[in-house]
Amino acid sequence: MIKINEIYLSVQGESSHTGLPCVFVRLTGCNLRCVWCDTAYAFHEGKNMNIDDVLGEVKDFGVKLVEITGGEPLMQDDVYPLMDRLIEKKYKVMLETGGSLSLEKVPRDVVKILDIKCPGSGEHEKNNLDNLKLLAPHDEVKFVILNREDYEWSREFVMKYKINESAHILFSPVFEKLDLKDMVKWVLEDRLPVRLQTQLHKVIWSKDAIGV
Repeated sequence: MIKINEIYLSVQGESSHTGLPCVFVRLTGCNLRCVWCDTAYAFHEGKNMNIDDVLGEVKDFGVKLVEITGGEPLMQDDVYPLMDRLIEKKYKVMLETGGSLSLEKVPRDVVKILDIKCPGSGEHEKNNLDNLKLLAPHDEVKFVILNREDYEWSREFVMKYKINESAHILFSPVFEKLDLKDMVKWVLEDRLPVRLQTQLHKVIWSKDAIGV
């Protein structure tokens, strides 16, 4: 059994797959408490489902891109057979993870979106740096940036660990806390090899929208 907060169809709001139709499977529970978290409703709310029922709901949407997200999906052991089953059924599977738990058991075919927590999150000391060694070329590393200090910290982190040599890099300003124009200015000044992104779903609907 796996505890599911919600399953819904929307467009990808983040990552290099932004704008594509995608089925989101949001698991319940998170071991982190980032100060800017926008999914606190997933910390505890949800219902227990077996994997076949999850697969059935995903199939009903008729879309082959699926993202496993949370909360922190890697807290639940059954997430691994769920990802295996989705891959067997020829879905393209993405995983959004907060970066504190190991990626070691994640199937290689899964597109891993690894969050590196910046100081502004209040959780940067929990980054599992061993995960950087487990990245595949199709994977992505995301920095959610609150302010100039977070930006400079992220810039130094990218350069120190040469992340651009092993995965795609995403810089995402905290919605309505850091102006996109400022982020663009800094990235261009530094010629950073990163992809700027915003949370498209919040632009389309609202910052408080759920299930979209």
